[in-house]
Amino acid sequence: MKKRVGIEALAVAVPSRYVDIEDLARARGVDPAKYTAGLGAREMAVTDPGEDTVALAATAAARLIRQQDVDPSRIGMLVVGTETGIDHSKPVASHVQGLLKLPRTMRTYDTQHACYGGTAGLMAAVEWIASGAGAGKVAVVVCSDIARYGLNTAGEPTQGGGAVALLVSEQPDLLAMDVGLNGVCSMDVYDFWRPVGRREALVDGHYSITCYLEALSGAYRGWREKALAAGLVRWSDALPGEQLARIAYHVPFCKMARKAHTQLRLCDLEDAADAAASTPESREAQAKSAASYDAQVATSLGLNSRIGNVYTASLYLALAGLLQHEAGALAGQRIGLLSYGSGCAAEFYSGTVGEKAAERMAKADLEAVLARRERVSIEEYERLMKLPADAPEAVAPSPGAFRLTEIRDHRRQYAEGN
Repeated sequence: MKKRVGIEALAVAVPSRYVDIEDLARARGVDPAKYTAGLGAREMAVTDPGEDTVALAATAAARLIRQQDVDPSRIGMLVVGTETGIDHSKPVASHVQGLLKLPRTMRTYDTQHACYGGTAGLMAAVEWIASGAGAGKVAVVVCSDIARYGLNTAGEPTQGGGAVALLVSEQPDLLAMDVGLNGVCSMDVYDFWRPVGRREALVDGHYSITCYLEALSGAYRGWREKALAAGLVRWSDALPGEQLARIAYHVPFCKMARKAHTQLRLCDLEDAADAAASTPESREAQAKSAASYDAQVATSLGLNSRIGNVYTASLYLALAGLLQHEAGALAGQRIGLLSYGSGCAAEFYSGTVGEKAAERMAKADLEAVLARRERVSIEEYERLMKLPADAPEAVAPSPGAFRLTEIRDHRRQYAEGN
C-alpha cells in the first residue's frame, strides 16, 4: 500500500513592520491604482538588518514546532529553501538547527533555485518519506526570503519578506500529495539573477514573465498527462484544469496569478480535441474567464497582497491564504500548485486537502501574526532600507521571534525574544 505523504501543518513568520502600498504610491508620485489594481498589492513587508533570512526561518520553524506540538526528536530532515542566504558555505538550515536546539541526528541543508528552491526542498522531503528512507521520521521544510530591489526602482512595490515552515509527514492533515504525478519544466535563461555580493536582484521583467508562462505550460502539461493516465482528471465538458477545486500559483506580485491562470487554461483549450474548431482569439478570450479565476484562484491571494513578494515562500503563502479561508470547504478535494523559479524551473503538482486542515490552520493563527505588525511611514521605511546589512540596530526581539544582534569575527549572533 502506498504511503500517504504530504504537508501536515504550516506556520508563517513575517517582519515586524510594513508600509501601506498606497502610501508608497503617493510618495513616488504614482496613482495608487497602479499598485493596488495593477499589481494587486495592499501592504508590503519591510525588514531591517536584524530580520535576516535566518531570523525569519528560525521564527517560522520555532512557531511550527510550538503551535503544532511537534516532538523535535521525530525530525529527521531540516531543509531551508532560499535565494537570499547569508553565507556561501554555511547553510541557513544549520543556523536554524542550532537556534532551535534540534537533535544532531538529522539531515540539514539549503536548496537554491531562485523562487523554486522551497519546492525543491519540499519534493526532496516528500520523496525521502515516501521511499521509506525516512523510517518514520518527519521533515521540516522552511521557505525563507527577503525580496529587495531598492528605493525608487521599478521593482520597489514588489518587495517583501517572510518565511513559511512546512511539516512534512505520513499524516498529511493539510495536503496529501499525489506523489509521482509532478510535471516539471526547466530552461537555462537570464530572466532574474543576483550576482555574488549584491543585495538587490537584477531582473528583465517582461522576459521573466514570458519565461514564467512558458515554464508553467511545460510543467502543467507534464502533470496533466500523468493525471489523465491516473484517472484524476479527464477530457470532458469541464477542462482538466477546471476539475481541480483550486489552483495556487507562485506569486511574485498578485496580478501574476491572473496571467498564470489564463496561461494554464490556454494550455487546455489549445490541446482539447475540438481546438481546431475555434480561433486563437476565441481561445484567448475564453482563457481569460473572470469566473474561473474568481472560483479557482482569487481566494488564495489574501496573504500575498498584505506581505508582498517572498520568493521561495510566495507559493506557500498562497497555499496558507487559501486554507486559512477555505480549509473546511475544501476538505477531501484536490487542488493544484504551480511553483516557478527564475533561471528557470517550474513544477506543477497536486494533492488532496485533509479533513483536519481547518483545525491545523486555526493553530497557525495567521490573523494574529499579521495583527502584531507595525505600520510605518515612508520616511521610516526609507531609513530602514538604507541601513547596512551587517550592523543590526539594538532592538529586542518580540516574544518567540529571533533577531540578528551582531556579527562578531564573521560569526552571526542571534537572540530569541522572551
